[in-house]
Amino acid sequence: MSSAQTEVGYNTKIEGDVIVTNVDAVLNWFRKNSVWPMPMGLACCAIELMAAGSSRFDIARFGSEVMRFSPRQSDLMIVAGTVTYKMALAVRRIYDQMAEPKWVIAMGACASTGGMYRSYAVLQGVDRIVPVNVYVAGCPPRPEALLDALMKLQNNVVSKEPLFAGGILKNHKQPQPDRLAGQRVS
Repeated sequence: MSSAQTEVGYNTKIEGDVIVTNVDAVLNWFRKNSVWPMPMGLACCAIELMAAGSSRFDIARFGSEVMRFSPRQSDLMIVAGTVTYKMALAVRRIYDQMAEPKWVIAMGACASTGGMYRSYAVLQGVDRIVPVNVYVAGCPPRPEALLDALMKLQNNVVSKEPLFAGGILKNHKQPQPDRLAGQRVS
């Protein structure tokens, strides 16, 4: 197989020693391979999140071994566990402090839908306060499921159309209104 027919990780055209591509393809390829997560370990799913960083599962293969506990240095929030209304404001504040582009993975049944907790204190899905890109099923989900979600997110990052159009960020979903913001849910 010649070098011109070899598939490369980003959309390119190889001509001798020169690679011709567009800036969005290169930036998306960089973003795909350097997603730095902000772990929001709120309950038992956080143990599985920690296990994903161990040598057995090795999240470093995907460029995500750098767990950043600063929202300004991370671009992926992994919400792992039960989100209560008391904690929801802090989760939203941390999400707002993250730089664009930013992504969210809801890890586990509790983060995705409230899980088995149908009470006045538990938020019934983190997608009510932040836009979620990938949902991970399970109670608690295995580290392999988190790695699968990370691969789906990476494919989503690469396959997106250009992120900026005329200086306006595209593909950004607004969260649903909720009682947290003082608005009624109909």
